[in-house]
Amino acid sequence: MASSFMTGVRKASRRLHRDFSYFFAGVILIYAISGIALNHKATFNSNYDISRHTFAVEGGIPPRSGITEEWVRKNLLEPVGEENAYTKHYFPKEGTLKVFLKGGSSVVADLGTGQAEYEAFKRRPFFSAISRLHYNPGRWWTVFSDIFGIALILITVTGFTMMKGRKGFLGWGGIEMLAGLLFPLAFLFFF
Repeated sequence: MASSFMTGVRKASRRLHRDFSYFFAGVILIYAISGIALNHKATFNSNYDISRHTFAVEGGIPPRSGITEEWVRKNLLEPVGEENAYTKHYFPKEGTLKVFLKGGSSVVADLGTGQAEYEAFKRRPFFSAISRLHYNPGRWWTVFSDIFGIALILITVTGFTMMKGRKGFLGWGGIEMLAGLLFPLAFLFFF
């Protein structure tokens, strides 16, 4: 009687484990990939590809009173292909001009030397989209994430009951689960 009950539990567990695993495989992969990217945010910006380009302003830079939006577009933005991205410019300190561009890019020019640096921010379409999910983009994502969390618990619990004997939860499987649990606990308390 107990044997047929456990056989039924194992059979149901395999079905639930398989179905939830297939259904949530995409989300698991997205969280895994974006989690790896976010773990390395000190060396890899998952939202933007940032590049810098230094150039000399042709013809030099006029006195501050001669720097207009038209001049900025022609002499600072046209050389880097951003003449249509102008939003505003200002002088953060004596001898320095900063130009803000749509999308977060900017150009900073030294009025004395005529040197300028273009800093381009280009959104990484794939990584920025999947990383956004880690920051809870809305109410419906919260609901889905809660369902996903419950499904992960069910995937784990059903995995415990799928195997029997030495390879199951009361054998080698239980030892592996305990070892896997010790790693995060060790990091929580000792590192």
